[in-house]
Amino acid sequence: MKRRVLVVDDDRSILDVLAMRLEAMGLEVTATTDPAAALAAVDAGRFDLALVDLRLGATDGVEAMEALHARQARLPVLIMTAHGTIETAVEAVRRGAFDYLTKPFVPDEFRAKVARALATRRWTRDRERLLTLGQTLASTGVMTRVLDAVAQATVDATEAERCVVFQLEQDRLVPMASAGAPPETWNALEAAGAAAIGASAPITRAGDGGTIVAAPLVVRGGPAGALVIATSAHFVPDEDDLELLALFSSQAAVAVRNTHELERLRSGALAALGRMATQVAHELKNPLAGLRLYARHLEQRLARRGDAEEMELAGKIGATVDHLGGVVSEITAFGRPPELQRAPLDLHALIDECLDLAQARHPGERIEVVRAYDAAGSVASVDGRELRKALLNLLVNAREALGPGGRLTVGTAWAPESRTVTISVEDNGVGMNDETLSRAFDLFFTTKPEGTGLGMALARAVVERHGGALAVQSRPGQGTRVVVRLPLEGGEAGA
Repeated sequence: MKRRVLVVDDDRSILDVLAMRLEAMGLEVTATTDPAAALAAVDAGRFDLALVDLRLGATDGVEAMEALHARQARLPVLIMTAHGTIETAVEAVRRGAFDYLTKPFVPDEFRAKVARALATRRWTRDRERLLTLGQTLASTGVMTRVLDAVAQATVDATEAERCVVFQLEQDRLVPMASAGAPPETWNALEAAGAAAIGASAPITRAGDGGTIVAAPLVVRGGPAGALVIATSAHFVPDEDDLELLALFSSQAAVAVRNTHELERLRSGALAALGRMATQVAHELKNPLAGLRLYARHLEQRLARRGDAEEMELAGKIGATVDHLGGVVSEITAFGRPPELQRAPLDLHALIDECLDLAQARHPGERIEVVRAYDAAGSVASVDGRELRKALLNLLVNAREALGPGGRLTVGTAWAPESRTVTISVEDNGVGMNDETLSRAFDLFFTTKPEGTGLGMALARAVVERHGGALAVQSRPGQGTRVVVRLPLEGGEAGA
């Protein structure tokens, strides 16, 4: 993304010369002879620098500068003046101008002052972004929220077009957060990230019409992922960009390290809870089977008597027993999962099947369903029965987060180079706050009146047993996005 410069001068010929010089420096120029039009331009979008003539016909240039500052307080302004009005230009500096330029312009002086003003603007902006990022790190323990902030701050600060934060999971890079980077662009960025793993500093390589820069994420001296940006052909990262990228990657590494520590503590607690729950489920299995038989027998006897009211009560008892039996089965499946039975499977067909099942739970409620399937492939070696459970849980959650007229988007992206497929499930529903998001995978945690709190934990367990990874991004009022990354083939994790 080019840096933007606003030029205001009542002489059209001077505007044309300045626009040519500034564009030759790789800047995006908005030029006008009308001070009111300049104010409207600032209202429409932020600028990195303004060049304002001291005399704008009936308008005073210093007053125009102050009006610009009223709209964008930290906008650096270079006042342009003739030699005979230098004292007035100095007064403008006292009143808030960054510096002044004398006419006729000396090329070297012109470039130097423009570059210094832009550098100062950038330093101020980067300081603000680092402060904001630090506040985000301090205010939330949700890794995806922090990494989202890191990705966006990196794009803004380095003026890149795209950024993806990858985490290293079982020797694969998994995208955890992105800014300006749709999934179909991740493969090229992932390749650069893989090259940066183990490096001591950011690496640079040519990209598709621009430059790709990747900085390693290091946790406790070992590789943990990569922060990767892609720029346009008009912007080549300099040493300051590389240093800033390394700083942002260190912030991302802090988030990953803190999350790893939290996951270690939480996984120990979950493992103990899972073992206890599995034992309890085993103890309940036989009594529940007996209760189910008794309930059905009672319902049949009441049916012969023709007692409709009592039959309804007996039916409710049976339904409750069936529900408890389902919970027991889910707990058992989580605590003692079956060995994976992999076979080639059309994932798009499986997703369609799960979508139909999720939709069938809400008959009559119309929502928009978008299928963004990658035409590059559809078949992967997976356990269809187990993966169906995981995908159905994700799709049911997404569907239940939507009201009438909501939108559910399911997409796939195939990466032949890394032999992986990414499945994304996104809704524009209610979203989750930080506390809910941080507990999304906790056993028995649910926000639904009739939920068991096992669905997300079961989905992640299935994905991880396939050697993949599952990540969740969510914002209150904006919706939730779940990303599943799976190898196209392979053995069971830990086997």
